[in-house]
Amino acid sequence: MEAGHTFRFVDRVKRAGAQRILGGDAHGAMIGMAGLGHDLVLQSAFGDSGHTTFFIKNEADFRRHQSEIIGEGEIKIMKRISCRGAAIEACATREGTIVGPLMTELVGFNELTPYRGGWCGNEILSTAFPPKVRQQARDLTFKFGEQLRKEGYRGYFELDFLIDKKTGELWLGELNPRITGASSMTNHAAFAHADAPLFLFHLLEFSKKKFNLDVDELNARWAEPDNIDSWSQMVIKHTKDSVDTCTTSPETGIYKMREDGSVVWDRFDYQRRAVESENEAFFLRIMRPGDYRYEGADIGILVTRGRLMTKSFQLNERAKKWIHGIKSAVEGKPLPAASADPFLSDPAFKIL
Repeated sequence: MEAGHTFRFVDRVKRAGAQRILGGDAHGAMIGMAGLGHDLVLQSAFGDSGHTTFFIKNEADFRRHQSEIIGEGEIKIMKRISCRGAAIEACATREGTIVGPLMTELVGFNELTPYRGGWCGNEILSTAFPPKVRQQARDLTFKFGEQLRKEGYRGYFELDFLIDKKTGELWLGELNPRITGASSMTNHAAFAHADAPLFLFHLLEFSKKKFNLDVDELNARWAEPDNIDSWSQMVIKHTKDSVDTCTTSPETGIYKMREDGSVVWDRFDYQRRAVESENEAFFLRIMRPGDYRYEGADIGILVTRGRLMTKSFQLNERAKKWIHGIKSAVEGKPLPAASADPFLSDPAFKIL
């Protein structure tokens, strides 16, 4: 599907095809098929973000992950680049494609996720990327949406872009034809309150009601930096290689960060707009007492005003304090020891 000449569409191969080449040099053959060099990123279509993303440089890397790759369906093979992650959401309607703002992505931070390359949050702000990159991403997303409309697709979708640090070129990471983890950011931004949330256009498209939209005017207004306020979110996971039962976890509501960096409960609210400053955050609890706490389990989502990354796209100190404050409020107890039935545990018992 053509969507602009700066897209670098990744090669796709069937994992069944990978299965057929295992008799020889699997890694070498895969490189031959893809033509993307010797440093690759393999990604399957399903699974928790980052959990099914594999970094392959040599045969040993492939062999280490082959049980999770072979026979599991289709896999995407990409050339590995040094990049910034970005996300943008849009909606393909009968009147045209409506495009939201370009967001940053938090990816692979070990304080948040145990998965290398795993998505763990977003920032929405008007100055995250240069104006040229922002406009190019919007243009390409619009073209992508228009092609989706020709293919018969309607409704909400999201594109992940990889922005090359050296060249500034945009590569296509993936298409998610659905609501995503970043949708709350898009649908609560200032422009969404001024006009309408992007998801409302999705609902309108499937309402069977007649409507008219000036898509060009709407997209131009949503691209204005003044209509984009600054918010960030983090998806906080349990990152230790351990399993227990959660006994205590922070409740949903508004939390405050004290001057010493400690995090405390302040008040209940279910709306992130209740956050008044960067020293407050809305926390949505996912892990509840009684749930299993295992590596990769979601503890909750934290939303706050301002940035959580530095200009070099690393977690800033405020983000680290929020993470520590939330995680330190989660407690667990060991799993009960498995006990065998007395009849089965009798040493005299034999299977005949």
